[in-house]
Amino acid sequence: MIRQAALLSRRIITTKNAKPSRALFSTVDEPSSIPRESMAYDVLIVGGGPAGLSAAIRLKQLSIEKDQDLSVCVVEKGNEIGAHILSGNVFDPRGLKELLGDDVVNEMDIFDTPVSHDSFLLLSKEKSFEVPHLLLPSQLKNVGKNFIISLSQLCRKLGEKAEELGVEVYPGFSASEVLYSSGAGESSGSVSSVYGIATRDVGIGKDGTPKETFERGMELHARQTLFAEGARGSCSEDIIKKFGLRTGNSQTYGLGIKEVWEVPEEGIQPGFVQHTLGWPLQQESLMKRQPFGGSFIYHQKPNLIHVGMVVGLDYENPYLNPYKEFQRWKTHPEIRKHFEHEKAQCISYGARVLNEGGYHSIPKLTFPGGALIGCSAGFLNSIKIKGTHTAIKSGMVAAEAAFEQLTADVSNIVAESGEINSEEPALELTSYEQGMEKSWVYEELHQVRNCNAAFHYGFIPGLLYSGIAAHVLKGKEPWTFRNNKSDSDQTLAAEKCEEIQYESPDGVLTFDLLTNLQRSGTYHDDDQPAHLRIKENLAEVPKFTSMQTFAAPETRFCPAGVYEYIENEGGNAEEKLVINAQNCVHCKCCSIKMPSEYIDWTVPEGGGGPQYQVM
Repeated sequence: MIRQAALLSRRIITTKNAKPSRALFSTVDEPSSIPRESMAYDVLIVGGGPAGLSAAIRLKQLSIEKDQDLSVCVVEKGNEIGAHILSGNVFDPRGLKELLGDDVVNEMDIFDTPVSHDSFLLLSKEKSFEVPHLLLPSQLKNVGKNFIISLSQLCRKLGEKAEELGVEVYPGFSASEVLYSSGAGESSGSVSSVYGIATRDVGIGKDGTPKETFERGMELHARQTLFAEGARGSCSEDIIKKFGLRTGNSQTYGLGIKEVWEVPEEGIQPGFVQHTLGWPLQQESLMKRQPFGGSFIYHQKPNLIHVGMVVGLDYENPYLNPYKEFQRWKTHPEIRKHFEHEKAQCISYGARVLNEGGYHSIPKLTFPGGALIGCSAGFLNSIKIKGTHTAIKSGMVAAEAAFEQLTADVSNIVAESGEINSEEPALELTSYEQGMEKSWVYEELHQVRNCNAAFHYGFIPGLLYSGIAAHVLKGKEPWTFRNNKSDSDQTLAAEKCEEIQYESPDGVLTFDLLTNLQRSGTYHDDDQPAHLRIKENLAEVPKFTSMQTFAAPETRFCPAGVYEYIENEGGNAEEKLVINAQNCVHCKCCSIKMPSEYIDWTVPEGGGGPQYQVM
């Protein structure tokens, strides 16, 4: 399949002094020397998740309401919309109902499992204690309000809706490079504005030389580029650094690991929602700092159980293995009973990082030429354990700001002229940030702004503070708990920690990692340059620091078995790092938790990665 040709056939092309030919592509020594073709839009959206698709839909809704069209394009690195989408997911429909209306949402067949039972357990190794419902924060209560869904399936529905409205949606295209205006870049150290992205070249071999299938990436230019890549998006992180957008707390992350089980209908309690804290993550002195995190079980009609664990990546012990903690948690008597039916079987597996920093970690949202929306900015409410509703709202607010500014002078509209006016200055959507600050999103996040950081003082202190904040303080406390340390820097030297022993999997309830990885449908072409790259200035870290000081934590925290150390040839005692990039599920954990953050997470060829269907 010639991916770029599929894109070119849909739009008018501007060729930058190039006469591309397949023969030239397959023999050229320097692929980057071939000029890229380009396409122009009013709005380009990078990422086909809830935020990006909601922004696209809202833009087209406004085009219809105001009788003024804007050209809108969505590019998504997954091979189809929803393929890279993973979430719990107990869904709060507030944002979606604002976008599509109550009637449309109520008629969607994916909302067939309203939450009917809500419980919160504290676990010891063998026992459990259910927290009385009256003591739970209102943000944790789901009955009568929320639904158990598959977020990947919802995104497919939104993708179809966007296309119906005239949005150009292109899955299978990786945004590999942010296009900055002249004067920007590493050499000058200055950035003027963003004018789009470039998709990754395809058909380059592992050795860096072009194959017969080589095609140069496309440049997609836009008057506004909205980045909706999800947590720790590679383009979004580059922009945050280039423009210095993060001035508050450091962002902190959690790693979400999830399985979906198929169980006969008699083993399902439709609408059952259960969250847990305690064992196995918090099992030592509960007054001291413990790993932040918890677990969930959701029963969805007709026969699915969504089960998972979130582990805060600010944990200290390098011997901790999030995947094995998840497998161990399933053996608790209160948990394993959900999977004891003889025909119960795990059908899907995946992992993804999520933002946990909350209100204080939100960066500046806008820059000349674009904005950050959804989890690229970090609107997840970790106490409520939800972020889709806030992501959808951010996409809507950004779309409304973009439409207002881009239609102020109709002579510049690309949908009318077919090209970008080079004389138009780069616009910054300042009204988007102002709109978010006035929205219910910021109100909701402000109420629990200190809760996550409170757990740094110990499990019980964090739990008590969260309860008081949710019931009494509601964000009005005059103090702020600061976090200026990255998750990577939170890791202690191995000599200061106790090694953790894990039991072997039984292959029925608990599984070895590579067996589960097959259930993610992950695929990458083996003959392409690795998209996980050691930063040149940190090349010594995996050689002399990670193993020696931290006992190689990357061999434990990666939920896809990407990183391993093997003996060098010739019996050299020094071990060598091997990166199995083909296993990568695009969780982004390695870009966060590596010692000194020595990995540069870049995009592989479009379409690679997991193939989630019901996550």
